[in-house]
Amino acid sequence: MAEHATESLITDEMRAAIGKESEPWTCEVDRIQVRMFARAVGHTAPVFYDEEAAKQAGYRSLLAPPGYLGTPVFDPNKSDATSGRRAQLLPQPRRPLNRRLNGGTEIEYFADICAGDVLKARSRLASVDERTGSIGQMLITTTETIYTNQHGETVAIMRGTGILY
Repeated sequence: MAEHATESLITDEMRAAIGKESEPWTCEVDRIQVRMFARAVGHTAPVFYDEEAAKQAGYRSLLAPPGYLGTPVFDPNKSDATSGRRAQLLPQPRRPLNRRLNGGTEIEYFADICAGDVLKARSRLASVDERTGSIGQMLITTTETIYTNQHGETVAIMRGTGILY
């Protein structure tokens, strides 16, 4: 019995979406949220809780803990794509894939992020790959989100991997 080649899940529309950027959204780095995030993930360093300790350590204000890139600002007068929720960057594959896994997230920092900062974020689909594993065909997507501060400086790039199967 001859094996049939499986049709690729990746469409021309998906290939064309690679590199296109989303609309920007705003994230505020608030003192209360910095403290809450630090506490939730178990950080105990005073620079995350005590304004004076943060300033004595050379920061402008409370330091945002690793992994906290501000809280998206919701604006009910804008669409979901521009009101603090990431736009759908990936067009649909040739056939539905109903399951999703987080394949990991990494954040590269270029400058301190402190309470009081206002960040603009913009995502882009960096790549779409297809693999076949023990569970069948999978799409592996990489999304890159660039965060700039109120001075226009890039402060962080977050790269996320998604697995659809």
